[in-house]
Parts: sequence; structure tokens; C-alpha cells
Amino acid sequence: MASGDATLLPVPCLVLLVGPSASGKSTWAEAQFAADEIVSSDRLRAVVGHGEDDLDATADAFALLDAIVDHRMRRGLTTVIDTLGLDDDRRRQHRELAEAHGVPCIAVGFDVDPEECRARNRSATRPLPAAALKQQLGRWAEVRPLLDDEGFDRVLRPEPVRHVAAHLTSSAPLLAARSTRPTGLRIGLHVSAFPWDDIAEGLRATVVAAEAAGFDSVWVMDHVRQIPQVGRDWDPMLESGTALAWIAAHTSQVRIGALVSAVTLRPVPLLAKMIATLDVLSGGRAQCGIGLGWYEREQQAYGIDFPSVADRYALLEDALQALPALWGPGAKPFDGRALHIPETICYPRPLQEHVPVVVGGGGERRTLRLAARHADGVNVMGPIDVVRRKVEVLRRHCEDAGRDPGEVAVTHLSPTLVGTDRADLRARIDRLRPARLDPASFAARANAGTVEDQIGRLHELASAGVGEVIVSLPDLGLALGAEKGPHGDPNAPADAVARFAPVIAAFR
Repeated sequence: MASGDATLLPVPCLVLLVGPSASGKSTWAEAQFAADEIVSSDRLRAVVGHGEDDLDATADAFALLDAIVDHRMRRGLTTVIDTLGLDDDRRRQHRELAEAHGVPCIAVGFDVDPEECRARNRSATRPLPAAALKQQLGRWAEVRPLLDDEGFDRVLRPEPVRHVAAHLTSSAPLLAARSTRPTGLRIGLHVSAFPWDDIAEGLRATVVAAEAAGFDSVWVMDHVRQIPQVGRDWDPMLESGTALAWIAAHTSQVRIGALVSAVTLRPVPLLAKMIATLDVLSGGRAQCGIGLGWYEREQQAYGIDFPSVADRYALLEDALQALPALWGPGAKPFDGRALHIPETICYPRPLQEHVPVVVGGGGERRTLRLAARHADGVNVMGPIDVVRRKVEVLRRHCEDAGRDPGEVAVTHLSPTLVGTDRADLRARIDRLRPARLDPASFAARANAGTVEDQIGRLHELASAGVGEVIVSLPDLGLALGAEKGPHGDPNAPADAVARFAPVIAAFR
């Protein structure tokens, strides 16, 4: 299974390099893996002896190698064993160790012309004695035909590889398919934190960069304090309506909205008025995200009532019907189960004939049913199997309501950390992850991947029925190589957004 010119390797995996000296094993490994993933018997000879050519230190070096590999397998870390790999028993032991820890074991055979090996050896600083190299070449000729039948998960040639983490494995094949199965996926940016000393400038730089990169929409959260999933109570949080007005003033193309407004946070007529005003001032680019609300502590701190779940559902259903009336002509009263509006008056009316309403939440029995009946879209979260199920449930609700499922767009929100290449991605993971969270867990939580990984992931979401993927970039305030303090770097937004631009371009 390959993507482009690179063979896909699962992360983590155990990779055994097999071949004679001077066959290019170390050079290949250094080009394809991070330095701390490679365990070399030569390097370990230098650690326990007087240099890489200290053959008297070989036994100690291999004992240390075995201990390191064992500990790395216990921790589920990708590991490359850079030895000759010509010992049958050692290959078997490494396969069994990987299997015991549920890690794929992959052999890479270096089938290089013997004369080329000899030429490389002669040019080395400390060449191997010719007789020793001859013995290795003879042994390699015996081992080579055995590899395919020894029980490795895969046996590869020394070709370029692309590392695919477990949270991206299912989407990896779709990268190759995207050219034959194009999608018109829309892509939005979600700004959930404001980690800059100069918040106004940081936000401006973010949205300007987002529009230049080709994002279709920009969203903010509608909260009055930072939520625990993102940060601390005292971290900066902007009021959404005012922030969206600032965003509208510095952009001209992207659609803008809050994902999503809790129906209990402000009176529904006031929410309608805010969105109508935003639509007028933005030139018809407003979107209305609305949901049940969940952060009771936040609203109680502001003295705002937080009704029961049943009462909030009743209010949400009323709001979904009242909002179009508030944006429409006239001033008729609205009387619902929980909402009573004497006059549905809102002038100036929105520039758009119909302001899109997106319901936030994936509750399959009630939330998706309300979206199917009354909304233009729904925002769901979760892994791909969850998304597929919710798309199918939404379609059934639409059919029950006598509505074309195509009339209700599916959007998907997820954190997304993108790196220009694997080394860049690793550096960002290490910089961003909490101290007690291992890199693999953080990478899965942040949907971390290279540009190629993200193209595959977004293509998979599109194939599942998602019409717009909305990404939250965890490193909008991160500047690698410079310590900017807890409030981030004002130049980081443009960098984070620009790194995502090639992903957007793949769907245009």
C-alpha cells in the first residue's frame, strides 16, 4: 500500500534493517526516521567501548541494544534496529518481542550489488577487512530468500516511507485516491483561544491569513469564559458578537459565525438582532450556530438561568422556528412552547435572503431530529466511525420529516495539528503536549499529521458525508525556536495557517 512514491508505515512499528556492511542501512534510516528512533549497534559500541570499531565491545553493545529495544517496545515507540540483521535467532527474537507488545514488525532488506558494497567499504574511513565483508555478503545471499517467509508483517526494499499514526491509518489510502475521487469540501477555521499579548493584532493576523490561505469560513466559540477543554478560567475569552464584528472588518470573503451559541446565553430575539447586524456589516457573510448549551457553571457565574435539559430542548426547537421569523418581514408575534415574542421585528433585516442556521451537537434522538426538521446544517464531532453513523441517522430523520437530506449540511469540528514534515510535526507535538501526556496520545487528541496525512483525513470525512471540515489549530500562538512566554507569538498565526494552506489547495 503506497501513497505517491512513499510506502506507508504504521506508527508505532519495529523496523529491522537487514543487509551487509556498506549496503546503505544507516544512510537510509537517517533519511526516513528521527535520530532518537534509531538504535545502532555501531553507535552503542562507541558508548560502551572506545569507538564504533571496538569489536571487543560488541557483546556489551548488543546487550544494551536489546535492553533499549525492549523498553521502547513496552512504551509503544517506533524503533529502527540498525545492525547487520543476519543472525536468524536475533531476527526471530525481535519479531517475538514486537508481537508480544502488539507492534508490527517490518524487515527492510538491502539488496545492493556486491561490487558497490566493496567500493563503498574501500572508501570508508575505517574499512571492514575484505574477508569479513565477503563473509557478510555470502551470509546475506542465504538470508535474503528467507525474509518473506519468516513471519514479518511486511518485508520492504529501502524505499521512501511515510509514517502513519494509528489515528490516521484508516484515512491514509484516501490520499492516493483523492485525484480520482475529487471532493468540493469546504474548510473552516475555528478560533477557540486568544493566546497573544496583543489580542486584537493576533486575531487580525489570524483571520487575514485564513482568508489568504483559502479558508471558506472563520468561527469563534460563544462563551464568556474559557472552557476547561481548551484552557483555564482566566485565559482570555472574547465575547463572540464583538469578536465577529472585528473579524468582519478585516476580511471580505470568508463566512463568519459562532460555533455555537448556547440558546440560553442571551434572549433569542437579541441573538437574532446581533446576527442580522453582523450580516449587514459583513456584506451578507453571517452564519448562525446555535445549540442546547452545556456549560452550566459559566452561565451561573453570570447570573444566567440554566434550565433543565428538557426545557432547553423546548427552547432550542422554538428558537429554530423563531429565528427565520425574526429575520423576515413584518412584526408578527411568535408563541412556542418555551418562547414568546410579542413582535418579531428586526430591522435592518439581514442582507442574505436566508441566514444559514447550524445546530451544534450530535445527539441522535433529539438534536439531529431537530436539525433535520428546522436547520440548514449540523455540526458533529468524533472519529470517522461516529461521523458515519451520525450522518446516517441524520438522513433517516430528514426522510421522516419529508426533507431532502441534501438540504442539511454536515460540518465537523476537530483540533488539527499540521506539520510540514515528520520532524516538524514531532517538534510541535513535543512543544505543545502537556508534560504528563505521551506524544502518541497527544497526537491522537490533536489529530496531528503532516500535510499528506491531513489531506487523507479530510478526504475520509468528505467521503463519510461531511460537507465542511472546521479545524482548530492548536499552535496558533506557537513559535518554534523562540520562547515567547505564555501568551504566544503574534507572528505564529500566519505560520500556522500557512502550513494548512496546502491541505485546502488539495480540495480546490
